[in-house]
Amino acid sequence: MDFGFESFDTSDFGDFEVDVEEVQIAKKKKYDRIWKVGFGGSICSRPLVENGILYFGAMDHNVYAVDVRSGKEIWRFKTNGIVLDSSATINNGVLFIGSFGHTLHAIDISTGNEKWRYLAGAEVNSRPLVYNDIVYFTSKDGFVYAISESEGKDVWRFKTGAEMVSAPTENEGRIFIGSYDGYLYCLNAISGTEIWRFKTGGEIENDDYFLIKNNIIYFGSFDNNIYAVDTTTGNELWRFKTGKYGNCGVPRMHDNVIYYGSRDGIFFAISLNGKEKWRFKTGAEIIEKGALIYNEKIYFGSGDGNLYCLDTNGKEVWRFKTDGGVFTSAIEYGGTIYFGSWDCHLYAVDSELGTEVWRFTTSTTTKAALPPAYECFEAEIKKSGNVEETIGEEKYKSKNEAATSLSNYQLKSEYATTSEYKQKSDYDTSFVIFEGVLEEEISWNLNLKDLTLNLRISK
Repeated sequence: MDFGFESFDTSDFGDFEVDVEEVQIAKKKKYDRIWKVGFGGSICSRPLVENGILYFGAMDHNVYAVDVRSGKEIWRFKTNGIVLDSSATINNGVLFIGSFGHTLHAIDISTGNEKWRYLAGAEVNSRPLVYNDIVYFTSKDGFVYAISESEGKDVWRFKTGAEMVSAPTENEGRIFIGSYDGYLYCLNAISGTEIWRFKTGGEIENDDYFLIKNNIIYFGSFDNNIYAVDTTTGNELWRFKTGKYGNCGVPRMHDNVIYYGSRDGIFFAISLNGKEKWRFKTGAEIIEKGALIYNEKIYFGSGDGNLYCLDTNGKEVWRFKTDGGVFTSAIEYGGTIYFGSWDCHLYAVDSELGTEVWRFTTSTTTKAALPPAYECFEAEIKKSGNVEETIGEEKYKSKNEAATSLSNYQLKSEYATTSEYKQKSDYDTSFVIFEGVLEEEISWNLNLKDLTLNLRISK
């Protein structure tokens, strides 16, 4: 039996064979992979079509407008930083998009000229929302910002307890956002006051809008669960366990089935009561911004470089291979599927055949640097014996604690299953208005950042 872990080579430690009883994955630090990407022509921003023109951002600092039929460039706008996960929102002829230059840009779509820009306190890395003449967006500085659509002036801001990569989502006059502090927040859209919050066990990241249906919000957390929470009360309805490497995608729904891809590389179909219907395994992490369901087909990307097309029973119809991870999510227009790749191209692919129609190349074909997908996790391996050892930064190091299994996570845990209602945030600025060793156990801690593991079990 082989255990494979990204970038770990057992040759670094010489020959050894072990009887492995259990492999556990533990999260050792806050998820920060996205803040360490580099400059390049890679595309991670979800494309958007408006009146036959395709708009998207790239990591070469540009926002592009491309003819949807021919793939010819119409204009490009230079931002002041990388455009990673911030996808475009268009309202009243103005495109809103964020950048790593701490900025939300407002761009006239007819000319490609900037109308105004708003400077936040840190990187802006999720899709903005326009609602009732207000633009809402979040930043790495932990704030939710509400600014006027016409001029980009402050209306209010709300402070969470950690970084944010969350596309604000509106429902019945309330704004829902997630934070790296592990909370899902429900805010009043007009005043920015907190209505309720719901606690998970890990960072919440949604760089596109949450799925909200029939007063239920569905979202993932880095505690390895997908949650269904009542939008009125903040009470948990159910949770679904996906894997061991966390969740940062966005669920989508079709015909009362929830579709979701996890960072373990597994794509799930889940019933409305939180039960698995089927699963499909890809070759790498799935972190795209929500699957596309079109004409009874499901389209989604994976870090293995493929765009997958499945039928609604989970059977593969076709796959389209690129030379980089596909993290953008796909959109459909006129029977053609459009999506970006880390290989610096935006692709147009026939929805039925999976054949290429055209591709657009960004300003450079140099891929942006991207850290390993699972660098904030480590594996613990248990073996029968009377010595406990660690392989990590040091090859062997004794420990005085027993390894514990994350797989023992119970349905009811220390995380609140109901909201912790608060009139104000716990944080100083909630909103601002302007105007012992086990004798028969051995445990190895394996650093997954730079290592790959292949273990053979000998009986």
